[in-house]
Amino acid sequence: MAAQAKPIQVNGITIELAQGDLTDLVVDAIVNAANSQLILGAGVAGAIRAKGGPSIQVECSRIGFCEVGEAVITGAGKLPAQYVIHAVGPHMGEGSERGKLASATRAALRLAEDRHLTSIAFPAISTGVFGYPYESCAEVMLRVIIDHTFEDSITLQRVIVCLFDSPAYQIFARELHKQIEALPPET
Repeated sequence: MAAQAKPIQVNGITIELAQGDLTDLVVDAIVNAANSQLILGAGVAGAIRAKGGPSIQVECSRIGFCEVGEAVITGAGKLPAQYVIHAVGPHMGEGSERGKLASATRAALRLAEDRHLTSIAFPAISTGVFGYPYESCAEVMLRVIIDHTFEDSITLQRVIVCLFDSPAYQIFARELHKQIEALPPET
């Protein structure tokens, strides 16, 4: 990992930002920025396919399809994580992008909770070939993650957002600071 900010505690849950390769993280689940057909192509999905091996694509093909704003879960093959949660974010310009991105992030968190996982790592969903701007992605994803810490019966103890490069990391770091500063003092 090239950069990692000091972890932040919100309602007893650790939220972290990291810069580097998501597929190297030792967590219960990593999130794939998936397409609806669940084909592991380029970007994060390509790295997952390359390092995790063919079993992940086999499971994705068996599932077959996932709506935009939803998520599905598979094993993680040879990756250090136990699971891959495939969250389908929006393409920029398709309409209702913020709501769809929020829904995909919530769906991934919900799947992690359903499996009683304690740690999850996200990429910046939809910012690659889907063309979603990093600034808006950071605002939406971090808001959903922070809001999740206020829910009841949470098994997650650690949520990481892993950014591939420094400019993306800096955007997320600024947004996380902004959102944490806006929280009531008792959190």
